[in-house]
Amino acid sequence: MGFIIMIIVGFIVGLIARAIMPGRQSMGFILTTILGIVGSVVAGFLGQSLGWYAPGEPAGWIASVIGAIIVLFVVGLFTKNRG
Repeated sequence: MGFIIMIIVGFIVGLIARAIMPGRQSMGFILTTILGIVGSVVAGFLGQSLGWYAPGEPAGWIASVIGAIIVLFVVGLFTKNRG
């Protein structure tokens, strides 16, 4: 059951990050979900590095969205030069 919740939360976080980030991101359901999950992992890693979260503590919704926006920004830097 935890895996299904992770997919649902990842999809919602990915949708919110795509809505906030300016520009056009052409992603389907799977990539949006992966974006949200990776954003949550990035937020958890950064939060633990800065001492905001204890080891094993999940990142919050806002931090997950910020992490997903960071991932979108980095991906945008790499894909901008493509034709």
